[in-house]
Amino acid sequence: MNEKKILVPTDFTRVGDTAIDHAVLMARQIKGTIYILHIVDDKKLLSEAKLKLQEIAEDVKIKYKVDVKTVVRIGNIFEDIDSVANEIDAVLIIMGTHGLRGMQFITGSRALKIVTDSSVPFIIVQEKGIRDHGYADIVVPLDLHKETKQKLGIVADIAAYFHSKVHLIIPDESDEHFRKQLERNINYGKQFLAERGIECTATVAEGSGNFVKQVIKHATIIDADLITIMNLYENSLMGMLGGSYEQQMITNEPQIPVMVVNPVEVYVMNKSVFAS
Repeated sequence: MNEKKILVPTDFTRVGDTAIDHAVLMARQIKGTIYILHIVDDKKLLSEAKLKLQEIAEDVKIKYKVDVKTVVRIGNIFEDIDSVANEIDAVLIIMGTHGLRGMQFITGSRALKIVTDSSVPFIIVQEKGIRDHGYADIVVPLDLHKETKQKLGIVADIAAYFHSKVHLIIPDESDEHFRKQLERNINYGKQFLAERGIECTATVAEGSGNFVKQVIKHATIIDADLITIMNLYENSLMGMLGGSYEQQMITNEPQIPVMVVNPVEVYVMNKSVFAS
C-alpha cells in the first residue's frame, strides 16, 4: 500500500498542537505518516524552527508511537502549504485556525484563502481538543449543488475508519421544485451510505433562516465531532453558499472541526486519504 501522508502546518501555538492531535488520531486509523510543517519568512529563523519541530516530532513519536517527519520552509503560508502538500503527495491537510479574531498565524478568512486553491482536502480545527473516539458523529449538509454529493465518498471512508454515524441535513425549502430536488439528494445520500454499511440519520433544518447556523445548531445538539462541507465559494446559491458560508462554518462558535473538500475540478481524486 502507498504511504498515506498527513500534512500539519503549525505556528507553535495551541491550535497547532490541536491539529497535531487530530493528525495523530487519523494517522493511527489509516496507518499514515505525519509531516509537521513550519514556514518562516527569514532564513535566520530556520535553525530555531528546525529545533522546535524536531522536539515536537520526537515527543509525538514517543508518546503516540506514530511515524512523524518535519518540514521547514522559507516562504509564504498562502503558497507553500499546498506546494509542500503536493511535493510530499499528502492525502490530507489538518490545520488550526484562530477563528475570526486575533492576528496570530491563520484567522478564519485567511484560512479559507489557503483552502480555496488546494488540491488536497483540509480539516480545519480550532483550540478545542479532539476526543479519543475521533470522528464518531459526522454532520454532512446537502444542498442543491450536484457537487456536494462528491463529499459523500470521503465521508463514507472516514466513517468506515472511525465507525462513525453520519448525520445528513438539508435546508427547509418552501419552493416545491427545489424541495423535491433536496429530498432526492438526501435519499441518494442515505442509500449511498446504507450500501456501505454506514449508519446515518436524515434531517430537514428547522425554519428558513441561515442554513449555516442551522447546521451548527444541529451539530451541537448531537455533539458532532466533524462537519464536512464542499468548497463552493464561486457558486453561491440563494445566499446559502459562498465565502461567507465556508468562513462562518470553519470558525463556528462550538469549535467543531470542519473538513473542506474541493469540487472534482480542483480536488484530485487519487489523493484521497483512503487511496491504497
